[in-house]
Amino acid sequence: MTTQQEGSALARVEHKIAEAAGVVSLTLCAADGADLPRWRPGAHTDLVIDGVPTRQYSLCGDPDDLSAYRLAILREDKGGGGSRYVHDTLREGDLVCIQGPRNHFRLVPAPRYVFIAGGIGITPILPMIAAANAAGADWHLVYGGRQRASMAFLDDLERYGDRVAIRPQDETGLLDLNEILGPPKDDTLIYACGPEALLAAVEVHMEAWPRGALHLERFAAKPVAEPERASAFEIILARSGRTLVVPPDRSILAIVEDAGVPVVSSCAHGTCGTCETAVLEGTPDHRDAVLTPDERVANDCMMICVSRATTNRLVLDL
Repeated sequence: MTTQQEGSALARVEHKIAEAAGVVSLTLCAADGADLPRWRPGAHTDLVIDGVPTRQYSLCGDPDDLSAYRLAILREDKGGGGSRYVHDTLREGDLVCIQGPRNHFRLVPAPRYVFIAGGIGITPILPMIAAANAAGADWHLVYGGRQRASMAFLDDLERYGDRVAIRPQDETGLLDLNEILGPPKDDTLIYACGPEALLAAVEVHMEAWPRGALHLERFAAKPVAEPERASAFEIILARSGRTLVVPPDRSILAIVEDAGVPVVSSCAHGTCGTCETAVLEGTPDHRDAVLTPDERVANDCMMICVSRATTNRLVLDL
């Protein structure tokens, strides 16, 4: 039995399909038959099930069909248990809660795109290529995986012909980013999603490209260095005027929650964007995997689950 939480919608599992080795897709419909919230390519939703960790999954269906959401979930035996529950226990007809959707991986209009997907990273890319194709953009997708049998949605991609290159590692080796990306181009945006090793390599190859050309989505937190500030700092909650101290060994989120201030959070690792909070004064030490370089420079918001401060205090819109 799933207990509906505040701010969530109760949904029924209409279909559960094995899409590839270790990957199942879920089709979710609102339990009351109503339309689900609107979303655009790149969005994800929280899947909330009693007794297992809440996780975020990219929406990979049709954004214009609000009667249902489609998610794809990779079985992770070393994870927190959410994916194992979905694979082993969740059944068609079961009720789950969904929160969101949220989108920090938006598809920006452009005349030309290169999409790079690694493994389950194909999920947010599917609605993106459909949108790019509908818009008449010039686009190309390179989709890599360990083995062809583990790569989901290959049948869905066949209709795009040679715009899609399937690159199983056991057949073609690692993705050749020099070939895929080529020299920097002013009219091209790069969208990439997949394992950290792939995304880190893409970032290196993109260093000479125009600022803002690269768009990434990470499913796990990016490795970061030690915080810029090792000592404690103050946070001022603008709505209540309260001042709290954040010690070196605790997060802003934890301190705010301990103070009884209502905040919405989910992953606690800086990847989902749920705890995004406006910054009114001070300079954050951004340690998330969500904000773009330009958004970090603006310093007008932060993910309080992992990010800290470079200044003595931060004034937050809480």
